[in-house]
Amino acid sequence: MTERFRADPATSARIDAATGGRRFRRLRQHDWTRRLVRETQLSPADLIWPIFVREGSGAPEPVASMPGVSRLSVEGCVEAAREARDLGIPVLALFPYTQAEMRDLSGSEALNAGNLVCRASRAIKEAVPEVGILCDVALDPYTSHGHDGVMEGSRILNDATVELLCRQAVVQAQAGCDIIGPSDMMDGRVAMIREALDAEGFRDTLIMSYAAKYASAFYAPFRDAVGSNALLKGDKRTYQMDYGNSEEAVREASQDLDEGADLIMVKPGTFYLDIVSRLSRELGVPTFAYQTSGEYAMIMAAVGNGWLDGGRAMMESLSAFKRAGAAGVLSYFSPRAARACQGR
Repeated sequence: MTERFRADPATSARIDAATGGRRFRRLRQHDWTRRLVRETQLSPADLIWPIFVREGSGAPEPVASMPGVSRLSVEGCVEAAREARDLGIPVLALFPYTQAEMRDLSGSEALNAGNLVCRASRAIKEAVPEVGILCDVALDPYTSHGHDGVMEGSRILNDATVELLCRQAVVQAQAGCDIIGPSDMMDGRVAMIREALDAEGFRDTLIMSYAAKYASAFYAPFRDAVGSNALLKGDKRTYQMDYGNSEEAVREASQDLDEGADLIMVKPGTFYLDIVSRLSRELGVPTFAYQTSGEYAMIMAAVGNGWLDGGRAMMESLSAFKRAGAAGVLSYFSPRAARACQGR
């Protein structure tokens, strides 16, 4: 039997006097009232789904450090594209798992028109043309040293790297890529890639620059997924940003926009919501956040130990990006989140 408690009318009168009669809990008392006044709405259209591509055929290969995420064959990528279409997810982001024997010092496989990403792009565009494709432009999935550019000793060569990135971007556009995503953080690469795309007739191909990409500890599972973690020599702090900096992010993003970027991205996302909010507010352009592999793995590890409700943690984390001002989110939760948005 539920015990009944009744407040003294004088207490209620004093509360009404203190609050001016505003009882905010009235709008929280039912699910329908909470939904009615919700300020931030997440929908499948807000999501970009990153997927990992591998050689061969057959069943997906699970990524040990990312529970629920697998490397897919080209055929598997086509099936993922069909799933994305049916769920209302507008874009897939493709990342290749490159075996060690296909890597070299210059990342030459990135320029191969028949590489994994290009084959997957062509297959998706043939089967599911209404789904957009975002391709990462950087050399780290293809280099034997795991860095985003070519090296001279221990130094990353900016301008020589940019020349290769331009060729990589054109090869990807020729394969059907809709959005070029330079993630390398080399100076001047957006302007040069825009020039290279335009020269080859790809004026309508979008550029989403990784404008504020920080040197982060939260990329490790991704590097496992693309096969570069064990290869990486040193770190990436000479080209990726220092996590203590905010003003620098504004300068980087502004420069990329001046060079021709159509969209900008902040990576990682969860621990950089202040940057997402600031860039979105101050620059007034579509700003995306990448919920990185480490952020995903952290949530999934807690879920696996029974410490978090996975569905609630997923939706809360994704809604935080939208609340901060993100136009959309790259997340490994995308298909699951899209189903949740649809009540499935």
